[in-house]
Amino acid sequence: MDYGKEDVLKALSTVQDPDLKKDLVTLGMIKDIEVFSDSIRFTVILTTPACPLKEMIRQDCEKAIKSHLSEDLRVEINMSSQVTTTRDNTPVLPDVKNIIAIASGKGGVGKSTVAANLAVSLARQGAKVGLIDADIFGPSVPVMFNCEHEQPGVRQVNGKNVIIPLEQYGVKIMSIGFLAPPENAVVWRGPMASSALRQFMSDADWGALDYLLIDLPPGTSDIHLTMVQTVPVTGAVIVTTPQKVALSDARKGVAMFQQPQINVPVLGIVENMAYFSPPELPDKKYYIFGENGGANLSKQQNVPLLGQLPIVQEVRESGDTGYPVALKEGEMGEAFRKLARSVAQQVAIRNANMEQTKKVEVN
Repeated sequence: MDYGKEDVLKALSTVQDPDLKKDLVTLGMIKDIEVFSDSIRFTVILTTPACPLKEMIRQDCEKAIKSHLSEDLRVEINMSSQVTTTRDNTPVLPDVKNIIAIASGKGGVGKSTVAANLAVSLARQGAKVGLIDADIFGPSVPVMFNCEHEQPGVRQVNGKNVIIPLEQYGVKIMSIGFLAPPENAVVWRGPMASSALRQFMSDADWGALDYLLIDLPPGTSDIHLTMVQTVPVTGAVIVTTPQKVALSDARKGVAMFQQPQINVPVLGIVENMAYFSPPELPDKKYYIFGENGGANLSKQQNVPLLGQLPIVQEVRESGDTGYPVALKEGEMGEAFRKLARSVAQQVAIRNANMEQTKKVEVN
């Protein structure tokens, strides 16, 4: 029996994207259909290269073709991706599809570690990623990326100096730590730090990026306001540990982004240092800082729990040596890859279901 492209589209219109709750044809995710006598070939354009449901969607497409057309057809599916965005016509960072704030209520919860490994994991799964280290109290990205003695480049474009971010492990990076020698304290008033962040966004050549992560200082400060006043932020990721004092501050972080005048979607919560498993007892979990604090907070605030990361010595050692654990195989490398897929998934859902975040206007 002869089949045409319309038959293929009709069959694939029965396959839903599990996250976006619409069929692949309506979402425009099916491209380049080729029909031969004994086989069918087409491309599925996913909403992110870090799609956690890639294999499930591929299998559903194959089943749909075989059940609606013929069991004997050979099905060749090319899984590609195009990261979605709601940003358009923006003079600042025009080629950056999604800006993601990485925030925490208090310091010491591993926010920068999560930001660095999340950036590396997204890049390793095929996304174009940038990372701005805007934490004036402890700019740790230069150490974590083994470039604390390097400086970003500068070139002239139309008579204006443009900063060239450093690139390491597939991630473009800028840090407030690059603006002072490593052994010196950065003693800045709020306006100076805000001005530096604004420069990193307005005067740097980031090129085309799928995700630009901004590692913010703990708490709520000038830096946070500068970010939301300079660019429309796709969403925020809140990092916490399970203990009560961290959760109390994380709750304030969620509340800040949800204020009507700021109105940045919270993509979810990462519970870091969730438990400890001794190497000799890998099945035993010790809840040193309390159990499921981040999970309970996500339920209370009605935002997704993106991941629960254990305390593992290798994570600290990898950060100290400038080789993020996300680059390695093993338990923690996989944990951060899973976290990256969760974040990418929430960005795609947010972009499909919500309007563009508006820049906060200064009153």
